[in-house]
Amino acid sequence: MKTSIFDVAKRSGLSVVTVSRVLNGAQTVREKNRLKVLEAIRELDYRPNAAARSLARGRTGTIGLIVTTLQDSFFDSVAKEITDLLAAEGYYLAISVSRGLDEGGQHYMIQEDRLDGLILLSPLEEERFVHELKARHIPYVLIDNHQPAHNAEAVQIDNYQGGYAAGRHLVEQGHRRIAHLCGEEMFRSTGERRRGFVQALHEEGIEPILIEQGEYSIGFGYTAAQRWMESQQLPEAVFAGDDYIALGFINAVLEAGLSVPGDISVIGYDDQVIAAQLHPLLTTIRQPADEIARAAVQQILRKITDPDQPASGVCIQPELIVRQSTAVR
Repeated sequence: MKTSIFDVAKRSGLSVVTVSRVLNGAQTVREKNRLKVLEAIRELDYRPNAAARSLARGRTGTIGLIVTTLQDSFFDSVAKEITDLLAAEGYYLAISVSRGLDEGGQHYMIQEDRLDGLILLSPLEEERFVHELKARHIPYVLIDNHQPAHNAEAVQIDNYQGGYAAGRHLVEQGHRRIAHLCGEEMFRSTGERRRGFVQALHEEGIEPILIEQGEYSIGFGYTAAQRWMESQQLPEAVFAGDDYIALGFINAVLEAGLSVPGDISVIGYDDQVIAAQLHPLLTTIRQPADEIARAAVQQILRKITDPDQPASGVCIQPELIVRQSTAVR
């Protein structure tokens, strides 16, 4: 027999009216009661009638997510967490893998009232997206925005603090000849991670011996390591701008018969799934996908249900994860 709203009310110990308010995103429900209803929904595997709810709310019941790639375990984790959180609130998630708008400044997901709201994960054409969304009065939230002007509409990661933590860790391990491999400058996170890293070194009177910029890719890390070894410029430690750069760097060093961390310490950024599967296991800076997704979902639902409420951004702290690829000098 199909689970009904009455079953949810009975399981939660609350009224049908309260359950209905939770399902429709009303902000008047006490948080403890909302959590009771959501727990009952999960336990009973209740699936409200999407068509009826959309008609009652005057909405589509769908929220969009645009990402540049899903070939990235961090992006993938954020997308999965957003999917689960929105499902618990009775929304469907529509995902588009796209690098930007078309020549006419359009994107199919933001046309013809397809969505109640849109989440953009590290969009490459941020300014164009924001302009189009505002013109169409579509609620939106940015994750990892590139323009400071959009901070109020964004869930940010404190990349400066992440870079600082990476530099601080290497210094505390006794390293002095330290280098940095960073990604493309178009990403705001690139500069912030670099600034934090440099600041950590400067506090100890240390200058980075090398800072080199390239793509966030395994290939960039690999070729940089080869070039440094050939020119006998290999440092004691390297802060890689992401885990893929770190992986490429480690591969080249190991192929040359050197040891990580015996000959050189390496720290990455992101805490991709592969970071805990490498040998040696990668020391890295974790971006908490669950916290990021939760903040984004809370932001977008607030914008949908109360569009007149002032926007306020969120900044989430990264976390140093110490594994095997760094060691005391």
